[in-house]
Amino acid sequence: MLFIPLPFVIALLLFLRFIALLRHREIGNRPFLALIGLCVLQSIAVGLRWGYDVTAIRFVLPVLAGSLPPLALASFQSLIHRERADIRWLNIVPPLAIAALLVLAPGLIDGALVVIFVGYAVILLRLAHAGPDALDAARLDGAAGAHRALLIAAFALCLSAAFDIAVLLAIEWGHAENVPAIVSNANLLGPLLVGLTATVAARAHAPSAPSEETEEDAAATARDRDVLERVDRLLKEQKLFCDDSLTLARLARRAGVPARQISGAINRLVGKNVSQYINDFRVTEACRLLRETDMSVTAAMLESGFQTKSNFNREFRRVTRQSPATWREQNRSTLPVTP
Repeated sequence: MLFIPLPFVIALLLFLRFIALLRHREIGNRPFLALIGLCVLQSIAVGLRWGYDVTAIRFVLPVLAGSLPPLALASFQSLIHRERADIRWLNIVPPLAIAALLVLAPGLIDGALVVIFVGYAVILLRLAHAGPDALDAARLDGAAGAHRALLIAAFALCLSAAFDIAVLLAIEWGHAENVPAIVSNANLLGPLLVGLTATVAARAHAPSAPSEETEEDAAATARDRDVLERVDRLLKEQKLFCDDSLTLARLARRAGVPARQISGAINRLVGKNVSQYINDFRVTEACRLLRETDMSVTAAMLESGFQTKSNFNREFRRVTRQSPATWREQNRSTLPVTP
């Protein structure tokens, strides 16, 4: 009977996600695709090592594991628009360090992996601390989901670190026979969680607009009310909220106001994040379409700037306390009958 290790099943699942993202017309985020591809390779390596006892793979697994946290960080940083010093070369240090330890001090690999995973988890949590608005290069429709994925990715790194600590303790306490099971589970759950969160976050990445130019942060600041009035005027006059690829960075460039000022003004004056504020406009437009036209609920959803039914229904209920269909039934009684 043919034996198929569970890691191969995980690899197939992630590979199908990879193909789906690759074929998606709006997916151009290479770091996330590379991250999912790395998770596929790691799952295959785990299956070969612990499913078919290919011992040579033991030299590859630590390097793959050490590459996962830096690539996860690079992926989520791609959803942040603000310019930063180019330190991407630092992300090659962890896998190179693990490769060096394989030759010079193999006994230190587990401890090094703990430091790498915990360190990068802390960095991811710092990125997440500012909330969904920090991911200003993500579509506003998907920023909240990408932020949740960021938190789950940080948890997955901490979980992998916990498994490595368990390996060290098992060896220290004389239970080395448990090490293979611990290592296989660590290399199974980590890539699975990171790979799945990457597929969620990647869909939030907005396609680049060729005509847009990067604008430096303005030195002068404006009062919150002036910023909010400028943004409101732009949204109402140009219906910018109907653009399903709208991001905070693009809104900032169109308004001529730094993204942080827009986020701060909306948060302080309205008590909402930017995604919720824009979705209020979208729900208002969807209500108008449902009340004044005969288009379907799905058509009204797409026309008002939403991309997914789940997000549309959730935001519609947040604003109106009703489902779109129920709201339409209660607000179309005065609509003239079309002959």
